[in-house]
Parts: sequence; structure tokens; C-alpha cells
Amino acid sequence: MFETVLVANRGEIAVRVIRTLRSMGVRSVAVFSDADADARHVREADTAVRIGPAPAAESYLSVERLLEAAARTGAQAVHPGYGFLAENAGFARACAGAGLVFIGPPADAISLMGDKIRAKETVKAAGVPVVPGSSGSGLTDGQLADAARGIGMPVLLKPSAGGGGKGMRLVRDEAKLTDEIAAARREARASFGDDTLLVERWIDRPRHIEIQVLADGHGGVVHLGERECSLQRRHQKIIEEAPSVLLDEETRAAMGEAAVQAARSCGYRGAGTVEFIVPGGDPSSYYFMEMNTRLQVEHPVTELITGLDLVEWQLRVAAGEPLPFGQADIRLTGHAIEARVCAEDPARGFLPSGGTVLKLREPQGDGVRTDSGLSEGTEVGSLYDPMLSKVIAYGPDRATALRKLRAALARTVTLGVQTNAGFLRRLLAHPAVVSGDMDTGLVEREADGLVPADVPEEVYEAAAAVRLEELRPRGEGWTDPFSVPDGWRMGGTPRPAAFHLRVTDPVEHTPRGTHTVTADHVSVTLDGVRHTFHRAADWLGRDGDAWHVRDHDPVAASLTRAGQAGADSLTAPMPGTVTVVKVAVGDEVSAGQSLLVVEAMKMEHVISAPHAGTVTELDVAPGTTVAMDQVLAVIAPAEEETA
Repeated sequence: MFETVLVANRGEIAVRVIRTLRSMGVRSVAVFSDADADARHVREADTAVRIGPAPAAESYLSVERLLEAAARTGAQAVHPGYGFLAENAGFARACAGAGLVFIGPPADAISLMGDKIRAKETVKAAGVPVVPGSSGSGLTDGQLADAARGIGMPVLLKPSAGGGGKGMRLVRDEAKLTDEIAAARREARASFGDDTLLVERWIDRPRHIEIQVLADGHGGVVHLGERECSLQRRHQKIIEEAPSVLLDEETRAAMGEAAVQAARSCGYRGAGTVEFIVPGGDPSSYYFMEMNTRLQVEHPVTELITGLDLVEWQLRVAAGEPLPFGQADIRLTGHAIEARVCAEDPARGFLPSGGTVLKLREPQGDGVRTDSGLSEGTEVGSLYDPMLSKVIAYGPDRATALRKLRAALARTVTLGVQTNAGFLRRLLAHPAVVSGDMDTGLVEREADGLVPADVPEEVYEAAAAVRLEELRPRGEGWTDPFSVPDGWRMGGTPRPAAFHLRVTDPVEHTPRGTHTVTADHVSVTLDGVRHTFHRAADWLGRDGDAWHVRDHDPVAASLTRAGQAGADSLTAPMPGTVTVVKVAVGDEVSAGQSLLVVEAMKMEHVISAPHAGTVTELDVAPGTTVAMDQVLAVIAPAEEETA
């Protein structure tokens, strides 16, 4: 076994890998960019090495700096985690060239399965069913469009080198093919450095089921059952569970054997995942989609139902040990479900969020596990993936696991950064999820109903209570009656204090209930019902939801630049970087025309013209970093023609 392993990743996965290294008595080396100098994974490792500035291309994606860090710390092996360089064959080869063991599959297997076009051809030759789609690599935009028309709408555009849903585009309207192909290429190039695309038939209301495989270097290959990953947003998994309620034992065994054959077809070694698309009405008709040649975000659910530590077996296989068990030895016991907590704001269309973690509470124990890279004081920026943590629940059956996970999400507190924890809790209570009648489009169809339309009155009541408490005079002795916030007026009827507050839209709120305020909590009673919130600075949290309640000055707001410009202003919907600018000052634009693209946390957001008019102001260029609500451009409306 290795003495020292460098973990070439960050955040929750680095913390997760370090935990297993510690339990095995292996020294861990963390790496960090300037943005992560005080990160949790840096503190928990035995040693840590700075590898560059904040941009990933100059730090976490720098093979040269990672290998230098390994050499400086005496590491014998590198664990890539997932994301960044985990599926980069060049990195695996560079590790071998530097005398390091890459804790993952052979570079040739990464290269083969990383090319979705070659991967489909390889597993098809091994007898694994594949999704109908385009053939050949290096297709031009025109060839892709022709292939899509030949398959018939709807189709799915996919980066050949990609994974994790990045750059995937579902196209239902043939007229939008050109724009969608261009956007998919941009995202693929930004995420993977390769804009090669393929096109596949889209299966309506499909289920996404994947099989975990484990292979050693001595010919042993087993599968560890399946994971249901059908609950997705923008092709990104948000809830995963094991086992799937869809499969019977016969189908499970058949899919497992297909996954084993796929692994054998590429000479696989280590932990990997074979992903299938499954028609919900006919589980026996499953199709290979791709193979992820790395550890998956959702691996904890498999660990909980098998009792195996997958990181430990990655290490043992990489060290040359054979698997001491065969397929007949694998037992699946109980049920596990995982929820991905991400830095995004459901109330703003799930746009990426950021900020400083002011208060953190993460549940552990009694069948609940949280894998996290967070700590209080963590700065969440726009440079890296938005996933912050994973909350996993285990029980003897699915109903118990669901109930435990909902309760765990309600106890999750991440104030200072907006997250999707409350949304996930409500999703897990949706009747279709509870019954197991799911598909990959369920979340998109039901999302609006799972996001509260309005800020509850008790949130404003709690915020006002905090402000009332802060206004109360402190100390002993005489108190100036004018300093007491009780609404007293000389010669007039008392008028209760009113506060101008804002979460989204500004409101004027007059407290009407009773309250109790402490340093960490605030409780208010309205109409006989008591509501208790976690609090930190201007943030309030409850049941996984959080609200940033700011003071609102209506006079100052009316004088701001955005206020003067009104609906003519285009503002940044999220903190991020402008990647595309399609117009210049003086250009005439039409309503709905795409003008700019802002990217944050590997997600693109298109900024369109709110109305026809002229670009009178343009304050950004490609590469400009912008804050949320920052004015990007101003469009003067076109004058209406008179008769």
C-alpha cells in the first residue's frame, strides 16, 4: 500500500478521499488554488501545496503543477477524485511518466470511454445495446444537423469528450438546431477543451439507471448493483438512490452483466460506472449511454447498501491487490438516497449563487451522512462547480430512507449562500417521487410548484424582530423615551415601527406578533403559530430554505442607475464572467435577440433584449467579471411609428 497519496481535486470529494486515506493510515497531500487557501480539504489533509491562482486552468487543471506538488511531497500515487482531470487520459499518462500510480483506470480505457463515439462502437461490438444516433467523429455543424433530421426530432446533442450533463442540449424544434449546436460546442470547449459533438435519439420520459462496476488488474470484474439517477435538472443529477424501484432481479442481473461486459471491452481497472437510458414503460429495453471512468458523485449510496468503501478499493486495486470477492458474494441490503446541495437560487430560476458561509449545520449519524467541503467562513465563488455537499440517508427500506433524508435536509443550514436544500426536501415529498414513478423530465415539469411563489410573512416578521431588538437601548439607568422603538409619539397616537425590507421585491412590514431573539435564532409567533429561524447577519433559515433579508431604502433605490434606466437595463442574473458579446453600442436589436452570454459555475446564461431598440450603453467585454444585478448594457426602446 502507498505511504503518501496526492489528492488532485478540491471541495467535498477531496475531503471524502482524505477521510479514507486517514482510515487506512495513508498520508494525504491536498492541493489548493489561491481561492481555496483556507478551504476545509486543505485543513484536513496531512499536508497541502499551493498550485496556482484561482482560475482552474492555472491551478487544478495544470498537470505540470500537480506533478511538481507530488514530487515535492514524496507522493507515490495520485487520486484524481471526480471532475477536473479525473477522466483525462493525458493526465493519467503524465502520472505514469513521472513514476506515479494513477488511482483510476488505464489511460487507454479513459481515452476509449471518454470518446462517446468510440465507446458506443466498442460496447456495441461486445453485445451491449446502444442508443440510436450519429456515427463517426469530427462531424461539422451541417453534418450534425443532417444526422439530427435523419433521426427525427427530438434529439439530444452531447459532447463526445464530456460528462456530467455539461454541454448537453435537448432540441425539439428543428429550426433551433443551428443555435443549439453552436451553444453546445461553446460549453463543450469551455468544460472539456474539446467541442466534438454527437447526436442521439431522445427517448421521451426515460429513466437514467447506472451500474457500478469494480475491476482489478487480475481479470476480476464485478458489478455492485444499480443506482437510479432519473431526478435531474438541466441533465445534471440532483437525487440518486440505490437500488432502483424500477428493476426486478432478472433485469438487474442482465444490466449488471452488460455493464461487466462493457468494462471488459475496454480493459477497465478500478471503480467505474456504466450508464443506461431505460424506457420507463419497458425496463427490459435498456440502452448504453456512456461509461464514466472515475468515481461518481453518487457513490455513497452504493457504499451504504453494499458495505464497501469504494475509495478504499480504488486504492487497493491501484496497489495491485486482487478483488477477494466475486459476483456471488455481493449483497445489496437496505436502501440509500442522496441529495446534492448546490449553490443555486431556486427562486431565481436556479441561477448560481455565491457568498460567504456565515452559519453551517450539517446532519450526521442515525442513518444520515453528509459529505461536504464546507466550513463556516468558506467563500463560495463562481469559478468552480456549484455542488457544495451531499446529504445521504440509509434505511431498511425506501420509505424510511426518504423520510430520513427529508428530515436531514430540513436540518441542513448554510446561511450566507443560497442553496437548493429546501427545494430538494420538497421534491422528495412529491407524490411521483414517493411512489417511484419518475423520469428524467419530472423535475423540470414540476419545478415551479416546488418553489414558493412568495416570501412567507413570518420571514419579514422575523427580520423585523431582529431589527427591533437591535434598536432597543442597552445598559442600566434612565432611558430616553425617544430611543425606545415602541411607536410612541408626542401628542399623538402611538404608531408601530415599520421596516422597509427586501428579499426579492421591496416591502414595508409592520411587526404584529411576539418574538424572541438570540444570537443564533429568532422565534416569532403569528396568529398563535410559533416560527423559529436560524439567523446570521441578514440571513434567516428554516427547513433547508434561506432568505437574505436586506434593508431597503426606497429613496436611494429610486436614484440608482438601474432605477433610472428601468426596464431598459440588462443586468447580470448571477455573479460570473461574460463570455460572449454579440452587439456594440449603436446596434439596432429586436425583442428577444441574444446579446450576451454570462457564465458561472460552468453554466451559461443568455442575456436577451427585453424589447426592440438601440444599444445605447455597453459596459462589458468578453472576459469581464460581473456581480449579480450589475448593469451590463442599456437598450433604448425603438420609437413607435405614428400613422
